[in-house]
Amino acid sequence: MRTQSYATSRRGVSASANGWSRNYNMVRHQPKSLGSGAMAVIVGFLVLCVGMIYVSQGTQATNYDYELSAIEDEIAELEAKREDLAVEKARLTSVASTENSPVASTMEGATAGGYAE
Repeated sequence: MRTQSYATSRRGVSASANGWSRNYNMVRHQPKSLGSGAMAVIVGFLVLCVGMIYVSQGTQATNYDYELSAIEDEIAELEAKREDLAVEKARLTSVASTENSPVASTMEGATAGGYAE
């Protein structure tokens, strides 16, 4: 029969020499890295995401331009209407002031003139 000390010392020597101890797996797994195809797919996806962000920002600025253009057109139309109303007001005030003026009250009424033959 073997002595216990012999078996213990034998295991101790093998465990310290190789760095392994009993009931442990003796396989070392290397960390896996991505291949070139997977890296190309990831880079393509990142380029696609950045491109989508760029396009969305560009269209957003274009939409703001369209909104500003519509508002500027509305402002120009309202200013034209205001100028027309100012002219109409001036015409109506001049007619009213002309009817009440002393010069207009002394004028004769208009009659149809003759024709040159």
